[in-house]
Formats: sequence, structure tokens, C-alpha cells
Amino acid sequence: MNLAKLKKNSTGYLFLAPFIIGFLIFGLYPVINTLTLSFTDATLMSKSSHFVGIANFKRLFADEVFMRAVGNTWLIWILNFIPQIGIALLLSVLFTSARLKIKAVGVWRAIYFLPNLLMPAAVAALFNALFAYYGPVNQFMVRADLLSEAMRFLESITVTRGLVVFIQWWTWFGQTMIILMAGMTSIPLPLYEAAMVDGASVWQMFTRITLPLLKPILIFIFVTSLVGGMQMFDIPFLLTDGRGSPLSSIQTNNILMYMKFASSKGHIGAASSVGVLIFFMTSICALGIFYFLRDKDMDDKKPAKKSLFKKNTVRPQS
Repeated sequence: MNLAKLKKNSTGYLFLAPFIIGFLIFGLYPVINTLTLSFTDATLMSKSSHFVGIANFKRLFADEVFMRAVGNTWLIWILNFIPQIGIALLLSVLFTSARLKIKAVGVWRAIYFLPNLLMPAAVAALFNALFAYYGPVNQFMVRADLLSEAMRFLESITVTRGLVVFIQWWTWFGQTMIILMAGMTSIPLPLYEAAMVDGASVWQMFTRITLPLLKPILIFIFVTSLVGGMQMFDIPFLLTDGRGSPLSSIQTNNILMYMKFASSKGHIGAASSVGVLIFFMTSICALGIFYFLRDKDMDDKKPAKKSLFKKNTVRPQS
């Protein structure tokens, strides 16, 4: 009897075991190992390593290359995330509007999501070919007399950064839109109907009903986008020479970490210190997002507030 009960109780643990084992091996162990390596001078070509304390971190903060990489990462992420969330919100409102009743919404969602399915290597190669010296963009602009001669686009800091920002936005705004649409369609319609009875405008319903109820979705989008932005690597790495050219203008944190790892001796300790700083920087910012977008508790003892919306309805004359 006890044996049968033990087998019954252990069934759940057996189903959980593959995930827990996989997480410990491929999730927790790499984090602990990276943190340990960041305090050593370990290289891939040396048999032993020595504990150096925070020397790797001191060297990073004194290095202009690292500070420039951090600035580039934040700049590129902010410039692509602002239009990403803005356009995704706009399209989500339009596609879920009961007044507009846009047809073939599923088709439009699929079209906007398609760029997210493309391989980053293929996208980077495509834009590299498009904006090459003899590429289609130069051919069109010269033939249309928009340029007197071909331009070396990928040697311009402004153009190269703009391309990375555009690719990141173009790739991810479709997924953001689908997540927001899922959140908007889950909001009960009676809330909007009650607001319309109170005489609320479209903008008032969006700011006082839609946005507050979308807070959990927005937190998810902000945090996941932040994590992805701080780990940006493939597009800026493959678009030019793999070092963030021109003049390290698109060199990100992960590109710098890879360059330290791929050096002559493979300074894995120095590369790990970059990864640790990225982890702490991302974690602190994510906690800030959770704090500022958290749901504040409502005091039940406070008197009931007046309606959020002004009544614009005209009282019928008797």
C-alpha cells in the first residue's frame, strides 16, 4: 500500500525531472561557471588559471571600447523599440476596433509577422547586398538622378546605425503587435460600452481602459525586448565586418564579448566579465520596469470616485 502510494506521489516528479535536469545543466551551470570565470584570467589556450578578483571589471570600466559598446547597445535598442511599440499599439487598436471592422485581419497579422521568421544571417546578407557600392539601392538612386555618383552607405555611421535600427524594428514589431492584439481582445466589451454611455471619447477609452488593463502584457513586452536588445549580436555582427564597423558605431555588448573570446588566446575570463555586466545591467533595468509598471493596490476604505469620463449626453427635455 505504501509502495503504491509512493509511486503515485512520485509520478509528478518523474515528469518534471527532464526539465529540471536540463535547466540545471544548460541553464544554471553556465551562469555559475560564467560568474566564476569572470574573476579569473582563464584563457582557452592555458591549462590553468588564477584568481584575479575584480581586475577584469576594472579593466572594462577603464576601456573606452566597452563604454562605447554599452552606449551603442542602448542607443540602437531605444531607437528601434520606440517605433516598434508605437506602431504595434496603433495597428493593434485598428485591427481590434469594433467600429472599423477591418477585413482579413488574420492575413495582415501573418504578413506583418513574416519578417520574424527570416534568419538573421539571411536578412543581414540581403541588406548588405542592397546597400553595397554597386548594389540595387545605388543603381536606382544614380539612375533616378537622386545621387550624382554611387555612395558607400555601409561606411556611413548614420546609415549603418539606421539600417540596424530598421532591421530590428521590421523584424520584431509584428510579434509585438500580435501579443498586444491578444491582450486587447481579452478586455471585456462591457467596459467600453459603459464608457461610451458615460460619453467617453476614443482617446479616453484607450488611455483609461485599454492601457491600464494591458499593463501585464506591456511588462512582458518591455522585459523581453530589453533582454533581446542587450543581447543584440547577429544583425550588427553580420551586416559589415564582424567588428561593428564603421568606427565601432554598431559594436554591441555581445560583439565585444565575442571579440574577447575569439582573440589570439581566447580570453574567456575577460569575455565572461562582459557577460556578467550585461546580466546585472539587464536585471536591474528589468526590476525597474516591474516596479514602475506594477499594479498599485487600491484602498477600499477610500470613498468611491466619480466617473472617469464626463457625460456628454444631453438630458431630454420633459
